[in-house]
Amino acid sequence: MFSCCVSVPEDWGEPDAFYAIRPECRDDVPASRFKPTPGKTLSARRWHSSFSEEGHLDIARVLRRIQRGGVHPTIKGVVWEFLLGCYDPKSTFDERTQLRQNRRSEYERLKSQCKEMENTVGSGKMITTPVISEDGQPIENPSSNGANLGEEQLPDNKTDNVTQDKEVIQWKLTLHQIGLDVVRTDRALQYYETPENQARLWDILAVYSWIDKEIGYCQGMSDLCSPIIIVIENEADAFWCFEHLMRRVRENFKSTSSTIGVRSQLTLLSSILKTIDPKLHEHIALFNISDEENMTENLDGGEFLFAFRMLMVLFRREFSFVDSLYLWELIWSMEYNPHLFSVYESDDSAKKNQDGPGNEDLMRFGKFERENVKSGQKNQEATLSIFLVASVLESKNKRLLQEAKGLDDVVKILNDITGSLNAKKACDEALKLHIKYLNMVFSFRQRQLSWEARDWEDHLPGSYAEQEASYREFHFISQSSLVIH
Repeated sequence: MFSCCVSVPEDWGEPDAFYAIRPECRDDVPASRFKPTPGKTLSARRWHSSFSEEGHLDIARVLRRIQRGGVHPTIKGVVWEFLLGCYDPKSTFDERTQLRQNRRSEYERLKSQCKEMENTVGSGKMITTPVISEDGQPIENPSSNGANLGEEQLPDNKTDNVTQDKEVIQWKLTLHQIGLDVVRTDRALQYYETPENQARLWDILAVYSWIDKEIGYCQGMSDLCSPIIIVIENEADAFWCFEHLMRRVRENFKSTSSTIGVRSQLTLLSSILKTIDPKLHEHIALFNISDEENMTENLDGGEFLFAFRMLMVLFRREFSFVDSLYLWELIWSMEYNPHLFSVYESDDSAKKNQDGPGNEDLMRFGKFERENVKSGQKNQEATLSIFLVASVLESKNKRLLQEAKGLDDVVKILNDITGSLNAKKACDEALKLHIKYLNMVFSFRQRQLSWEARDWEDHLPGSYAEQEASYREFHFISQSSLVIH
């Protein structure tokens, strides 16, 4: 039987009990604000009752409940799989069971492939020192994870004496960096006191860095993957859930010698703030002016680099562990698009449906995505996370204008929000800002069309009737192509 229909006892206790903090770290982590609430939080009972006899999920009903009060800890994993597009709500229990089995087999194949190249993979251990030089030569006796020191070392790699291609070399060069990051990830949680759990996180990140050769591994990925392996017990299922999350955010990790991937989101943040609060935008933008050669506003988002961390790891540093999970599921439920699974599975008919909802029930879309659909917004980079950052800046408007004399001051002011933000309130404010932004852009575009139409009419030759016909044609084309970018 599919895991979503297994009965789970209701438990409305403290969520921190599900993600225990090490006693010596309790004073160093923010207090959690989220508490599952009967009647608001999506409970196991309501989740199970949202499936038909065949297994079709009433996603609109689920989204409403998540957007009100999050997801109960006992079912977060399976709910996240739907929110991230791992499964189609219209699929049946049998179809999802088959897909899950296929994915588990594929993960084992990928993991075995990685193990052939580096046999630490799948061993319950991990690597924290380099195992290979940049020219592909093995480094003798690499140290294992500090948690495993004193244990018997693994046998030498089968590939040590074999000339390795560039892709394998590049992959192996990242393995110790993954290990170093894993050791630092969520170390306040009791979950990671067990070396096997650290190794599990390392395995998933190592396999992912192999299959996504363009991106590989980047710092920050461990922060995104860690909550997933905690809420999803099966390693293969956790891997595919992480892989689907990366489809949403992988562009942030693309970088070259001259730019960083998240720059496009920083540019959007700059544009959004300039639209809704020109005064605050100008105040922050001035911090980027350092000399006479740069006396013009920087329009590439560079002045908003202080938001880099928020966007890269989805506010993991600004919230407690429990609250960050709550924030994530709020964001994913509000951004939810019912075509997500089909788009990921490269279904052409589903891609065609992306042009517009037609008669589709808009309630099957999350609140944020619903507004995008209604307005014709097609910029997929304009995520709720960006509006969340903008709403935080707006909430600190007076203080930023009065106290911030440079980017260091902005960072200091924003650091004060750590542990003090309410995830639900923050998302609600971001939604309001999103609607305000769409309305302002729409109004500006309407005025622009009006100006263009008048200019067109002023330069039209011929009779009044000919002018009127040409104007109607122009107006129709302009309205038909109206898309807010």
